[in-house]
Amino acid sequence: MVTPEGFLLDVDGVIVESWQPLPGALEAISDLRSRGIPFRFITNTTAKTRRELAGTLASAGFEIRPAEILTAPSATAAYLRANHPGKKCFLIAKGDVDEDLDGVELVGDGGEVVVIGGAEENFTYDNLNRAFRMLMDGAALVSMHRNMYWKTQEGLTLDAGAFLAGLEQAAGVEAVVVGKPSPEFFRAGLSELGMHPEQVAMVGDDVRNDVLAAQDAGIQGVLVRTGKFRPTDLEGEVRPDRVIDSIASIGDLLA
Repeated sequence: MVTPEGFLLDVDGVIVESWQPLPGALEAISDLRSRGIPFRFITNTTAKTRRELAGTLASAGFEIRPAEILTAPSATAAYLRANHPGKKCFLIAKGDVDEDLDGVELVGDGGEVVVIGGAEENFTYDNLNRAFRMLMDGAALVSMHRNMYWKTQEGLTLDAGAFLAGLEQAAGVEAVVVGKPSPEFFRAGLSELGMHPEQVAMVGDDVRNDVLAAQDAGIQGVLVRTGKFRPTDLEGEVRPDRVIDSIASIGDLLA
């Protein structure tokens, strides 16, 4: 593995779990700053805006600015403005993510675009059925990510990808996915760093959406054994560039 000059870092499962810092995470981020190693957080978390996410992480002890965070909602807003300008969008998500959907018209009915985020308890039958009917009437389907599950203090928890798959199958459509594993999302991170793919490593706990997707974009993929990691993630033809026990070992990548 080539020594990285910069990093793209996942958030949930890598530096925090249930918004509490994982062991060694505070020290690892501080160490990157002291070394002058540039990094950006690139996350599929959709329940918080960049401002809220930076505040939540600050409460956990991290010194992180909103400008250092790339979120799936902000990337989704850019995609909708460019590809569906002026279209009415029906959103299923949790939290105040509409703050990051600047320039996007959100409606409760008659959506021309169905937008899926991490909705948790908002994935109700009523919301999903309304989305299904809009898709059957010709609406486009856009998803902030395709994660199937993530890890909380209570254990593995279903994520938006499980519900997205049902909508795709029922309506006979295929979603455009804007967050990870979309290569455009990784390229946005590279642009923020001002670096080429071969100079950067992506560190994540999701072997497919973080590690393999980054490798497909020409970025080195580093898998951590925290968060949603399972030993079966390393079976078959899966080949991360490196596997480390946790973010606390990120300094080993710079040796």
